[in-house]
Amino acid sequence: MKIHLENTGFQKYVGRNHLGQEIQLSGDKSAVGPMESVLMALAGCSCVDVEIILQKTRQKLVKVEVNVEGTRRKDEIPAVFTDIRAHYILHGEIKESKAKQAIDLAVDKYCSVATMLHKSVNITHSFEIIEVKSEKKD
Repeated sequence: MKIHLENTGFQKYVGRNHLGQEIQLSGDKSAVGPMESVLMALAGCSCVDVEIILQKTRQKLVKVEVNVEGTRRKDEIPAVFTDIRAHYILHGEIKESKAKQAIDLAVDKYCSVATMLHKSVNITHSFEIIEVKSEKKD
């Protein structure tokens, strides 16, 4: 896996993967900050796993959202994350036990980003289910 990052101005960057897909980053708050992108990566990685696990357990997931909040060391450089809290919001017809199992497995076992972060960051997670009847396909 390789990416290429280049500046497009002072503290402004664009990163591209081998397919040409890109992400904007900045150090001046004009785009997503690098540390925010770490939280987004954790959210994206774990959501992919949650979706796959729920699909395999025949749960009817309509939509998944996650709110992630990170706490960083204060008055220290580097200001690394010490704690990350993720709250998953699952929309659909999902059993609570299956939701818990899927999120636990995603965050604690399968998500590569979480696995890397667990080595130095306390990651906690919670969830809620919003009951939504899935549309039946004829």
